[in-house]
Amino acid sequence: MSALDDLLAVQALDLSADQLSHRRANLPERAELNSCQADLLALETRSAGVEALRNEVARNEKRLEDEISMVRDKSAHTEKTLYSGSINVPRELTALQEEIEALARRQRQLEDQELELMEQAEPLDADLASMAAERTKLDDHAIGLLARIAEEETVIDAELGNVQARRATAVQAVPADLLDEYERLRRALGGIGIARLSGNRCEGCHLTLSAVDVDRIRHEPPDTLVHCTECSRMLVP
Repeated sequence: MSALDDLLAVQALDLSADQLSHRRANLPERAELNSCQADLLALETRSAGVEALRNEVARNEKRLEDEISMVRDKSAHTEKTLYSGSINVPRELTALQEEIEALARRQRQLEDQELELMEQAEPLDADLASMAAERTKLDDHAIGLLARIAEEETVIDAELGNVQARRATAVQAVPADLLDEYERLRRALGGIGIARLSGNRCEGCHLTLSAVDVDRIRHEPPDTLVHCTECSRMLVP
């Protein structure tokens, strides 16, 4: 086998390694995970908005509860004063009764407002519960995807390690200057630095060479380094 044939074998292994690396970077599960994470982010944004509304309702509920408690306490104190017997003036007794009635009206108003807030809270709580369930579902899905990605990466890494080991052996048969030229062309030409001449076509760029160029290449002495006149890759007749 010539040095160029040895280099072709190295090229085949490099292509296999490139394909494995591309496959590793573009696993379908990875794109699905990105989509899942985007859904989680959107859900967190929605949840934050609903939670902010629910917190506002809760603050208003607490304010009303505190005010209702104050009104009840004041009403109880006024009733105690009214029936304590310490006040005998009719005008003052009437004023106490009117105050008790006013406090009762105020308490009913506050309780009605509290009920309205409770009604506002119900759909918000339902939304938060629904989003929490959805978040759990998305989290579980993401965990499953991560596990599948890890499994796929393990398999690919094992294949890649095998290819790299074979490449390390194959490259020993290639002269250093030829390998350097190959590496330079490979970097410049999309990962393919050497290709076979199949008929009158370069298997690297898949273009047809002129009959004159093909005849010249095929009549070069063995192991002569020739390049494709179309793409500049090294050619093996």
